[in-house]
Amino acid sequence: MKKFHPFLLSISSGLLLSAAWPPMPTTFLIFLAFIPLFQLLEQGPSRKAFLGWCFLAMLIWNCLTTWWIWNSTDVGTIGAILTNTTLMCLPWLALFNVQKRLGSRFSYWTFMACWITFEYIHLNWELSWPWLTLGNVFANTPGWIQWYEFTGTTGGSVWVLALNILLFRLLKTRQLPAPAKKNASFFQVAALAVLPLILSFALKPAANEQKNTTQSDVKNIVVVQPNIDPYAKFSPGTQQDQLNQLIRLSEAEIDSQTVLVVWPETAINSPNGIEEDSIYKNASLQPIWQFLARHPGIKLVSGVEAYNYLPPDTKSPYARAIRGTNLFYEAYNTAAIFDSSGMLNRYHKSRLVPGVETLPSFLRFMDSWFEQFGGTSGGYAKQEERTVLMDSASGLAIAPAICYESIYGDFMTGFIRNHANIIVIITNDGWWGNTAGHKQHLAYARLRAIETRRWVVRSANTGISAFIDPSGKIIQTQAWDTAAAIKEQVQPRENITFFVRFGDWISWIMILLAVLLISYSSYIFIKNRNSKNQRK
Repeated sequence: MKKFHPFLLSISSGLLLSAAWPPMPTTFLIFLAFIPLFQLLEQGPSRKAFLGWCFLAMLIWNCLTTWWIWNSTDVGTIGAILTNTTLMCLPWLALFNVQKRLGSRFSYWTFMACWITFEYIHLNWELSWPWLTLGNVFANTPGWIQWYEFTGTTGGSVWVLALNILLFRLLKTRQLPAPAKKNASFFQVAALAVLPLILSFALKPAANEQKNTTQSDVKNIVVVQPNIDPYAKFSPGTQQDQLNQLIRLSEAEIDSQTVLVVWPETAINSPNGIEEDSIYKNASLQPIWQFLARHPGIKLVSGVEAYNYLPPDTKSPYARAIRGTNLFYEAYNTAAIFDSSGMLNRYHKSRLVPGVETLPSFLRFMDSWFEQFGGTSGGYAKQEERTVLMDSASGLAIAPAICYESIYGDFMTGFIRNHANIIVIITNDGWWGNTAGHKQHLAYARLRAIETRRWVVRSANTGISAFIDPSGKIIQTQAWDTAAAIKEQVQPRENITFFVRFGDWISWIMILLAVLLISYSSYIFIKNRNSKNQRK
């Protein structure tokens, strides 16, 4: 194959990855995005040079797709992008090493297995930042990936990597004289490109599915988007006006059939937080109980900026000391369900944003330095179990996803296994302004709908609020930077998909494959080195 300058190949890969990413409409470019770096490897660079050019490509991808984090934290953005870029280079290092030891017959499939292993680890460790999981790229093309109900986003990552590898091999066969190999490569590419699309078309739920249900099967839900500036939200003296806005917008849309109203993340707040265990007695929140008393058939799901005091001698890794006392408390980012009698049940956010809501345990030595830049080293307290918010009157069993928890597909299946029949996302995407960030976050919610075959109800403080059906189709939205409410008839569903039942099974297969291939590669490397030493 023709040789190209490494700089051209590196930036080509970075730009192709960026151009494929939501909200860009050129998703198909993802199937070409890794080919320039594969070509770079075939040109025989040194390990140091290859990793340097891979770093540049991954840096371009990270910068062009997640630069908007800068609007909320400059130091955090630099840290997130550099960390993510560095971690993404590890599968490329595995590709280089195995190529040198075993050749291309094994190296590219090792790369695929190692990339999936990297994605799995990045989903589950304390510095988790899986925004650029490859399977997320299809968030705005749900018609392509209805089979996510079997595989989750990992299936999409495998599809991307495998098609890039086979397309690259097809390009290489153009240099071969044997037409049989060319034809075989072509049919492999064609099959891998087309068969998932055919399967997706066959699996898509019928458009008229909900039309065949009875009135008692569907639930009238109202979503409120108050459009409150997140940077002024916790300012003293503003909370009453915020509550009045939320209640006014709610009452403008509810009717006699409404069973649930949804407010966004930390919609109920005060500058010092709200004590959960005594929330009903909080004088400033009486308008909420009065609103719900006027509409006794309605439940409210809302985010709460909350805390609770800890009993004496209670040990907690999340405990915060109250200055000048021997008392401790825990702070929570809470999703709760209410009626006129107060809080019925609650869930504390489990997937906390590294650097913003928590500092990983292995970085706690940086506490004092970190807090100078606005970080929360103490962090929120989190819970491990997936609490479903139940409403026995309406039959709704709600899986609450707070903010960026909604990008964790395998995590969300825990709520469904606990019998949740709808997903409610409450979030505040206004920190980033009117950038691609909030659009990507909305798009990723479509993947959760397909994986679980559940309706997704999304309340975002400044937008974009939406309803999403079980096929990933956005039924209606409320525009960014708008104060309003939207209403939809939603059907709770009890079915359990293959992905919900078995979780991220593909990742475990890929992790095993990565271990086997890396181990075999290391064995060959050691064996060859010992042979050379013996000959000396």
